[in-house]
This record gives sequence, C-alpha cells and structure tokens, in this order.
Amino acid sequence: MLISILSWIEDQTEVKKTNPNKSSETRGLWTRCDNCGTILYIKHLKENQCVCSACSYHLQMSSRERIKDLIDSGTWRPLDETLSPCDPLEFFDQKTYTERLNDAQERTNLQDAILTGTGLIDEIPVALGAMDFSFMGGSMGSVVGEKITRLIEYATREGYILILVCASGGARMQEGILSLMQMAKISSALHVHQSKANLLYISILTSPTTGGVMASFAMLGDLIFAEPNALIGFAGRRVIEQTLQEKLPENFQTAEYLLDHGLCDLIIPRFFLKPALSETISLYKDTTFKKRGILPFDLQSSFDLLTEEKIRRSYNQHKNTEKKKNLFKTTQFERLPDQLSLLNKFLYDSSTKIFDETVLKSEELESISNDYEEYYQFSSIYREILISLYILLREDTGHSL
Repeated sequence: MLISILSWIEDQTEVKKTNPNKSSETRGLWTRCDNCGTILYIKHLKENQCVCSACSYHLQMSSRERIKDLIDSGTWRPLDETLSPCDPLEFFDQKTYTERLNDAQERTNLQDAILTGTGLIDEIPVALGAMDFSFMGGSMGSVVGEKITRLIEYATREGYILILVCASGGARMQEGILSLMQMAKISSALHVHQSKANLLYISILTSPTTGGVMASFAMLGDLIFAEPNALIGFAGRRVIEQTLQEKLPENFQTAEYLLDHGLCDLIIPRFFLKPALSETISLYKDTTFKKRGILPFDLQSSFDLLTEEKIRRSYNQHKNTEKKKNLFKTTQFERLPDQLSLLNKFLYDSSTKIFDETVLKSEELESISNDYEEYYQFSSIYREILISLYILLREDTGHSL
C-alpha cells in the first residue's frame, strides 16, 4: 500500500508541473509532512489544524483556514475584498507580473496575499488580518500594504484590538520601491493605533515570516506570539553565514531561538492559539490602570465606493430640483480626504486662532484673511457633504425634505 501511495504522489507531482493552474482543492487526497516525511491524508490533516500527527510539525495554512480556526462561526465580516493589484512597473522575467498575478488569483481564489476583516473571538470583537503564503509566497505588495493600513485605521477608529497573522517571504520584488514603501506606511498607522489611541496590537508569527514583513509590522506588536519551530528572520541563513564567516546555531531563525533572545513573547501551539488570544484580550480588557487614548484630528473615515455611488445616484435622481441641484457643484470626490484634512486644520488646530475674538478685533485680521477664505471654501464643501448624506438618510427612512 505504501509503494502505491508513493507512486501516486509522484504522479501528482507530474500533474502539478503540467497543470500549474489547477485548483488546490482538486490536487489530491494525500500530502507529505515537510519535517518528518510522513504521508498524511489531507482531510484528516485539516481536521487536525494542519498539524502533523506523527511529529506535531505545524504545516502551512491558508488565510481562510486561519480565519475559520480563530473567528467565531458566522461573525466574520471581510473588508476591502475588491482591492486588487496592478502592474505599475510593467515588470517581467520569465513571465510578466500580470500573468503571475492572474495565475495566483486563479489558483488561490484570492485577490492578493492577505484577507482582512472583523469578527469575534469568544464574543470579543477584533480586527484580524491573515496572510496567505500560497499567494506568491505571501509577498507584501502595494495592495497588501494598503489593506493592512486600512484595517489598522479602521481598528483605531472603532476601538478594536488588532491581530495580524504573518506568513510572508518579504516585500514583493515585482513592485520595487512601491512594496518597500508599505513598511513605513504600515508602521506609521501602527504608531497611531498603539501610541496615540493606546490600543492593543498582537502579532502572530507563523512559518515563514521573513524579509520586509519581519523587519516592519511583524515585530512591532505589543505582544508577539509565534508557532512552534516557525522560521522567522530577515536575510537567509546562507547569506548571514557567508557575511559573518562563521557557522550559525542549528536552531537559528526559529521561534525558539527568538524566544530565548527576547524577540518573542510566547510560543503557542496551534490548538491553543484561540483560547490564548481570548485569555490575553480578556486580561487586557480588565486591566485596572489604563491610559485613555486620543485619536489624531487627521484620522478621517474616508468614503467607501458604495457610499460614493449612493450619493451620486441620489444626485442624478434629483438633479433637476431647485433644492438639490447645487449640492455637488464644488465637490470633487477624489479630493475629499485632502479637503477634509484642510478643514480640520481650522477646526482642531489650536495654533490657528481664527475663532479667537481678540484676534479678530486686532490688527492681525488682515494676516489671517486668506485663512478665512480657505476656511469658508472648505467648510461649504463639508456642509454640502453633510446635507447630501442627510438627504440619503431621510430617503432611506421614508421621509422627504
């Protein structure tokens, strides 16, 4: 029986080579443990949370399997599902970047290498991002960075605890400097979440977590958990050995090595990860001494595509009426974030003393006249936005103006 299974695995390997775009669900019934080589029945392996029954080695999991194991059933709400990468550099090697993206999307049924959303862990609301190594090695491109940043900002606005499950080979070379810029963007959003809003961020390191991901948000967690024997590092082992001209320890760049050297807080087997997260969040929630966080004034909740489309349709429906025809004359949706940020400069910036009566009556009035014009320009736009949203609200509830 063993020989026949081995022959079957060899046949499946040939099928993968000749049919690389074949869906992962139809690739067979058996697989082999990466650590001990034991042949495993895939159905039983998934029931065991992708942990080898022979050596307890933690095999890779897809992002959907992660979400299924961590989030309470029926509570997952995805965010930014339609966000999809493009090819800004028109990169090509053996294949074009666009072809590689299409192949990965067809094979994994994902838009990019991460799924983000909100859900409940033992009835505790959290914002969760789960990376998927099967999508181009979990590499971080502009879409991955944007989705993580939006998730962090959403968690900051709503007061959610943030959890990121990391599994990546690093920054995506096909996007060049654009992928490297995501490291700074995500780190900036995390700074607001952790240091300004005083909210908890838990990073979960799985195998592998390397490169630019490890060098940025993966190691910025308030608490850093890792799976047993996970490969965690920046550069490759061989590169480091050649640079230092010395032999590295056998357990170098493993979760256990990081724990011994203070770079990881806890190693948690996959079976106990959800209960451990629940206990940790409950302990954090019930902490006696807490410092209340303050959101920065420029942290705006941007319009999503659905809201923008609803407003445009409402305007088109009533564009001939006198009361509504001027609502959107000066509103440019693509500039809304900049406009609202400028408006906030006047509303919340204490250094701008426009509303100080003593200043208004003084000789400095001429020096701030330009600020007045700018303020009224953007405040009128802001009022139009509020009016249009008010119209939609009244129409949805069956009222009229």
